[in-house]
Amino acid sequence: MQLFIDRFGAFLHVKDDMFEVVFTIEGEKKKTIIPPSKVTNILLSEGTSLSSESVKLALTNNIDIIFLEFDGMPIGRVWHSKLGSTTKIRKHQLIASLNESGINYVKSWIIQKLTNQKEFIITLKKHRSECADYLNLQIESINNSIKNIEESKHKTIQDAADLIRGNEGIAGRIYFETLNYVLSKEYKFNGRSKRPALDPFNAFLNYAYGILYSRVEKGLLIAGIDPYLGFLHRDDYNQKSMVFDFIEPYRIYADEVVFKLFSGKKVNNTHTDKLNKGFSLNHEGKALLIEKLLPFLDEETIKYKSKNFTRQNVIQQNAFDFAGHLINRKQNFEVIEKYDLLGDV
Repeated sequence: MQLFIDRFGAFLHVKDDMFEVVFTIEGEKKKTIIPPSKVTNILLSEGTSLSSESVKLALTNNIDIIFLEFDGMPIGRVWHSKLGSTTKIRKHQLIASLNESGINYVKSWIIQKLTNQKEFIITLKKHRSECADYLNLQIESINNSIKNIEESKHKTIQDAADLIRGNEGIAGRIYFETLNYVLSKEYKFNGRSKRPALDPFNAFLNYAYGILYSRVEKGLLIAGIDPYLGFLHRDDYNQKSMVFDFIEPYRIYADEVVFKLFSGKKVNNTHTDKLNKGFSLNHEGKALLIEKLLPFLDEETIKYKSKNFTRQNVIQQNAFDFAGHLINRKQNFEVIEKYDLLGDV
């Protein structure tokens, strides 16, 4: 399980070698005890705190601690020192960032992202025959962006970046226009907005992406990939550029969950707070999202390479594959077994 601590004033400490969360609801102090053996990650929102003993217990049990900003974006983490990293992988990652192989990775990730968007629109069309003509035009437009990226012949990231970003941006605008088009009137939104979110839909989506960022970062670290050394998102961004590169094919996981919450009319005005310049998820909104997103990532399985995998295990498997490809060898199954990443699949 992931331990989310997001209620303002909540405090995490240790009691009898177990985690104890102390929090207040309507003036009444409450406590929850969680054994470390059941925790994989600890995520703390703004306004929460923890003791040094809880940090030590987490590190001893190979549990990483992630600190989140108000919109769910990871701002930092405390991680155990025994990472699945090798110098060889990172050296080859640097080499790939400077040659044509880096372009090929980026193209494959962005093409998969756009393909996922297209296929999601196709699923929407199945139950919206009255919108078929409009949706077909949107699908065709995204296909054009995919084709433009596929057929590009650039040899360096610098030369390819504008074309890739341009077509990714066009497809993204079309995709979110389409999601907005099919939603009920009370849930309409005007395209993507990040920080701040200008509407409840984007507030939910931003928080879901924030959770996904932390999942992708962990997968890369375990596989030995440097999260700061990106290909398309370059290192001069002063951010975890490879996380932003590698996450692209998996954004659809967040998209699906958030869209289903809104299309199923599960969201109301009690789930978000209005800020001066936008919206943010409150405790109730975060609870609603987490209730749907975590099982979607960690419990529900999908067919992948002829086997049933959870979506989180797909991310981890692909991170290992990426590391293996970088150094031109098969993935290290001993590391996978050590961290028990694939469970029984």
